[in-house]
Amino acid sequence: MRPHVFRSNCGNTLKNPLGFTLIELLVVIAIIALLAAMLFPVFARARETARRTTCLSNLRQIGLAFQMYVDDHGGLYPNTGNPYLWMGRYWRWPLESYLACVGDRDPEDPDNPLVSEEKGPHILICPSDLSAPKKWDSTSYGYSAAFYHTPRQINRMTVEDLWQYDDFPCISQSEGEVAFPAQKILIAEWLTNHEEKKLGWWDWYGARNYLFADGHVRYLPAAKILPSVTGLPDPNLTVDGIRGRDLQ
Repeated sequence: MRPHVFRSNCGNTLKNPLGFTLIELLVVIAIIALLAAMLFPVFARARETARRTTCLSNLRQIGLAFQMYVDDHGGLYPNTGNPYLWMGRYWRWPLESYLACVGDRDPEDPDNPLVSEEKGPHILICPSDLSAPKKWDSTSYGYSAAFYHTPRQINRMTVEDLWQYDDFPCISQSEGEVAFPAQKILIAEWLTNHEEKKLGWWDWYGARNYLFADGHVRYLPAAKILPSVTGLPDPNLTVDGIRGRDLQ
């Protein structure tokens, strides 16, 4: 007895395929790969935008901490007499009581301001900053030296003086002396954390988040920052110090 074969009206045999052919499978894989190549950069940009927003939020909270400090200290900005206060690992300590969960002194080395007892992620570290946990004890932000040196001192200083300070003692500056609070940078990211190439304060390329003396924050290209006394986009050495401006 011959098996029954179904035929169409045109006389062609209808076959019931059991799965994809190799060519069809390769086409599907190619389409998926193409979609992934198109979507992954979009997802990466979205993730980085979220991290940049978190970083801006960190700076807003830091700005509130500075304002509370200034209000409690007769209108004066932080000044411990330490010439390296502009570095994040130093300025965090006078602000410690105003900042939430930024760590305590390392119990094994309590007199060392460069190390702390880690408490996990906190507002002193940008989520995109991969260098800070390894190099700077999880501190991503620097404090402008113009807030504890006089404008006359700042106008005479060089980048090298930020590291030596033999001739420039720290002198407290007051909130009332800030001539352009919406244009003078108070705190900024060390690096261009939200871009592929990581550059520091002394480079004209890239962009970073900035906190200004009036408390507002902005993400700006370095090219938007006015040249300092050294001709670099360095908020430490703003021309005329706190009486000057970093932004037009």
